[in-house]
Amino acid sequence: MHSHHLHQPKLTILTCGPNYSSQSSSLSMAMAQGSGSAGQKASVYLLAMVLCIMLFASSGTQAATYVVGGPAGWTFNTNSWPNGKRFRAGDVLIFNYDPKMHNVVLVDRAGYSRCTTPRGARVLQSGKDKIKLGKGQNYFICSIPGHCDSGMKIAITAA
Repeated sequence: MHSHHLHQPKLTILTCGPNYSSQSSSLSMAMAQGSGSAGQKASVYLLAMVLCIMLFASSGTQAATYVVGGPAGWTFNTNSWPNGKRFRAGDVLIFNYDPKMHNVVLVDRAGYSRCTTPRGARVLQSGKDKIKLGKGQNYFICSIPGHCDSGMKIAITAA
């Protein structure tokens, strides 16, 4: 009499997330590993990893960080710095400047156009300010007299 013995497939869970760690927003891929060869199992595992990496690389879930003005930092004639860049809500702007000479003020459209600081506006003065972009229009100026008029202002639209 032949004894039939059933092979229980092993189940391996491959979890990948934005940091390739287990998180609630992670993508879990289950791979049933039955009686296939080790090479087939490795191929399936490798394919799953590649798909996982491609998914998160293309999803754009990671916020970008930008140094306003590039190496020169937050200074005069910075108003054209955003040209050609694509910003998203959640991206972080870093304003590097001499706090004895400049500041960063979050303003509305009127404050940007007129180079004025609206009542209650947030004024930053650390010289290394980090600001997370909100969705839509974001306006920043230097409120030191004459600086905004000399191009020390930026308008950024974040998708």
